[in-house]
Amino acid sequence: MGDLKQYGLVRAQERLRDQVGHALRAALIAGELRPGQVYSAPGLAADLGVSATPVREAMLDLAREGLVEPVRNKGFRITEVSERDLDQYTELRTLIEVPTIGRVTRRATREQLEELRPVAEEIVSRAREHDLIGYLEADRRFHLALLALSGNERLVETVGDLRKRSRLYGLTGLDEAGKLVSSAEEHVELLDLMIAGDAPAAEACMERHLGHVRSLWADSDTGDE
Repeated sequence: MGDLKQYGLVRAQERLRDQVGHALRAALIAGELRPGQVYSAPGLAADLGVSATPVREAMLDLAREGLVEPVRNKGFRITEVSERDLDQYTELRTLIEVPTIGRVTRRATREQLEELRPVAEEIVSRAREHDLIGYLEADRRFHLALLALSGNERLVETVGDLRKRSRLYGLTGLDEAGKLVSSAEEHVELLDLMIAGDAPAAEACMERHLGHVRSLWADSDTGDE
């Protein structure tokens, strides 16, 4: 019985760690945790009303994703993402995702693609509802699920990592400016083109979408936050 209780405690601890990670991501998106600033685990724990342990664990998860970096005896610094970083992430995603979307368009069945329509529509509804966490999660599921239809798991992992390292900061300002909805609607457009079997148009839409997302981040950096 002792072992079973221990497993239950581990699961509870993992859930708390995930909850703290969710809260920290929300704070990053809202701009409450600022790039370049160092935050201590005890300080963040006090703000969240939890112990320091799940905060440290959650911050280590974020560190593995490149969103924060440990600072010895101080805490964690929020990673600053430069314009050059964003350009390189976008270039890599374009090189990988655009041709992959073309291949998937030619190979995937209509049924496989239609299964993703609820997710594409969820992205739009989340943007309209100003649910930024939900928006990012639905956006992640849609893009990675499309790429998964290529059958290349390493490709999906690579793009997933690139997405994690992209800047989260400033989405609040973009949402308030009403710029997220038009970007969200591009997912439905992309899916319609793929279902129609128009691979060249789907590739062009994907490339335009990635460029649009990159310009939104640039607007975020120079906007009225």
